[in-house]
Amino acid sequence: MARPRTPQPPVLLRAARLLDVDKGEYVQPGELLIDGERIVEVAPASVPKDAVVLDLGDLTLLPGLMDMEVNLLLGGPDHRGPLNPVQDDPAVRTLRAVANARRTLRSGFTTVRNLGLFVQTGGLLLDVALKKAIDLGWIDGPRVVPAGHAITPTGGHLDPTMFQAFAPHIMELSVEEGIANGVSEVRKAVRYQIKHGAEVIKVCASNGVMSHTGPAGAQQYSDEELRAIVDEAHRAGRKVAAHCMGDTAIRAALDAGIDCIEHGSLASDETLDLMVERGTFLVATTYLTEGMDVSHAAPELQAKAADVFPRSRATIGKAIERGVRIACGTDAPAVPHGRGAKELIALVDRGMAPLQAIRAATTVAAELIDADDRGRLEAGLLADVIAVPGDPLKDIGVTENVRFVMKGGQVYRHEEPTG
Repeated sequence: MARPRTPQPPVLLRAARLLDVDKGEYVQPGELLIDGERIVEVAPASVPKDAVVLDLGDLTLLPGLMDMEVNLLLGGPDHRGPLNPVQDDPAVRTLRAVANARRTLRSGFTTVRNLGLFVQTGGLLLDVALKKAIDLGWIDGPRVVPAGHAITPTGGHLDPTMFQAFAPHIMELSVEEGIANGVSEVRKAVRYQIKHGAEVIKVCASNGVMSHTGPAGAQQYSDEELRAIVDEAHRAGRKVAAHCMGDTAIRAALDAGIDCIEHGSLASDETLDLMVERGTFLVATTYLTEGMDVSHAAPELQAKAADVFPRSRATIGKAIERGVRIACGTDAPAVPHGRGAKELIALVDRGMAPLQAIRAATTVAAELIDADDRGRLEAGLLADVIAVPGDPLKDIGVTENVRFVMKGGQVYRHEEPTG
């Protein structure tokens, strides 16, 4: 629950235009009447006398953007590379997340899914703590949908001892931290995350490009284990997101009832068609295939990236063409925090219209997280609003140049108009 705020006068937010995301049309001029944390009226017929007017000039108002795959506990300032997992204790890692959260919010992303810790914390769910601090107003950051610890088998893709090929007994994690084998352990791991505040469950259903153990996309959990994870999560009202790259693993995840596929890099045409049929979401994270720096990775991982990344870009193009429900996600810090708009540009490059890319980061993302209080600029919804120069329906690149950010009626970025 958010910290009670001192009552403030209503705000009239004014700009040259406002995008109606559903219609794909501009309202000109763009005006929003905001009271407290919500939008009261679009293009208000009358304005209260005590309203504060914020005139943003020749900018375009958009709903706050959403990133459906980040890890705010990793990357960011002073990211030291391979020894980071064993050099940062939970306190330092949480402070790292504070800086990353602020950077993410100021870049125009007002909601994120934090998809799974894979670090040693003694069972602490640091992203849940981060969410609480943001909601209480102690720190600036986006709304966070936390996953707690990602669920992965020993030696699986998000087993951190695998990432760096650590020796035995170095930084070994517990079931509470997501390392789980067999049906009974995966059920316990899911229950633990939910008990301590996870709002979505992240599972590693396949190997990855940056995995030392085997080819990219190889299925890691058995069909029975995947079904158990989904059963536990769904009975508790939580959706399941699966890191999943290989076609066989994706089909197994779909058959288990997983709600969202992360990456989907090597999906076949038939599997993409099945995703459309079942309404499964895809968080493509497609910009990382060109923006992720793998130059310091082991030679075998660089070779995997050189093979998989071009194929992944082609797959996402096919997914767009077929109408798979794609939500925006960056996999930050695979690409740096605060550069989420790069994903929108990449989606357009793969074949989306700019409006589709904006919807991927607004209405589609809101549907993925079952949030009917955001994703549009409409009366009654949360006043999560950003402003960019120019016409994003013609040039999606303007989303990299966010000039104004409001979350829940509070201003977090405001660059005064020039000229």
